[in-house]
Amino acid sequence: MTTTTEPADALLEPARLGGLVLPNRLVMAPMTRNRADADGVPGSLMATYYAQRAAAGLIVAEAATPNAVGLTYPNIPAIYGPAHVAGWRDVTDAVRAAGGRMFLQIQHGGRIGHPDNSGLHPIAPSPVPLPDPIYTPSGFQPAVTPREMTLDDVHRTVADFAAAARNAVDAGFDGVEVHSANGYLLHQYLSSATNRRTDAYGGPIENRIRFTVEVTRAVVDAIGPDRVGVRIAPGVTANAMYEDDVDELYPALVRALAEISPAYLHVVYADPDQDVFRAIRRLWPGTLIANPKLPEVTTGHVLHESARLVAAGADLIALGRPFLANPDLIERLRVGAPLNPIRDRHLMYTGDATGYIDYPTLEAAAQPA
Repeated sequence: MTTTTEPADALLEPARLGGLVLPNRLVMAPMTRNRADADGVPGSLMATYYAQRAAAGLIVAEAATPNAVGLTYPNIPAIYGPAHVAGWRDVTDAVRAAGGRMFLQIQHGGRIGHPDNSGLHPIAPSPVPLPDPIYTPSGFQPAVTPREMTLDDVHRTVADFAAAARNAVDAGFDGVEVHSANGYLLHQYLSSATNRRTDAYGGPIENRIRFTVEVTRAVVDAIGPDRVGVRIAPGVTANAMYEDDVDELYPALVRALAEISPAYLHVVYADPDQDVFRAIRRLWPGTLIANPKLPEVTTGHVLHESARLVAAGADLIALGRPFLANPDLIERLRVGAPLNPIRDRHLMYTGDATGYIDYPTLEAAAQPA
């Protein structure tokens, strides 16, 4: 076994999140894996995948769309119809049988979508197209210019998030995470680069945060604050995002969200050396989940970067790629074992069991061939 300079003890302590008692402080971050069927229904592969990782303190399942127009790419799961609820119920049953706890991330793609994927024209705060191509069943195609959302669209989408949250609870999830990060619809409202509206949802910061706040409030009203988290990504440039007022925008958003009292706030690529992270920690009264940006996916880097965030006030640590390739990540960190590398990045977003449920555990690797 390899040893590290950063002990895992603090990460393996129990924690409380809303009404849940977590056996450790490590969260499996939501990661799109494109394994649902063509209609967005999860199947048995997804149940196996998540059950394999049930030792995480909490699993936040990959982004599921709350309506058809919010679909981003092929084989993305959804949570707006009875078949989606039934498919996810098989997943949550498998995770619960393995001793796990699970939230579902709810994500609307906004301008990140294509008619060949959803059958519908994408909608967004403003008609600002994604500059990058979009993957479709026939390969990459240029993004289309989204239609600017009307006020009716805004109100309908807020209601769809609330309905999706109720569906998630019906499907057996312990709660949901509202996705306001990584360049998707709610994040598009936050940025003046993608939000050029002149009504109550655009312009000054208090208007641009309004949509995320309204969605969160509707979801909290639908299923209760202890079952709701929100994910944000200050300054993150994923999906061609740009923000020029991070240090003013996010404190304003955090203050507004704090008044609604969801169970947690989840910060993507959290950096304890950045002013905005320190400001968020000061302003956020509840549980703070921090997702480190890892220079390398190794045991040492995971423990070191996690320890830095815990020292800076993070309550829970969300990890993505380490959980992807290591179904027994908790045990590997506990004993200081090396981590499996991701074998083929292409397999992260395609197809079958290969590169999905076939990563070996320490126990399996120790068995004679």
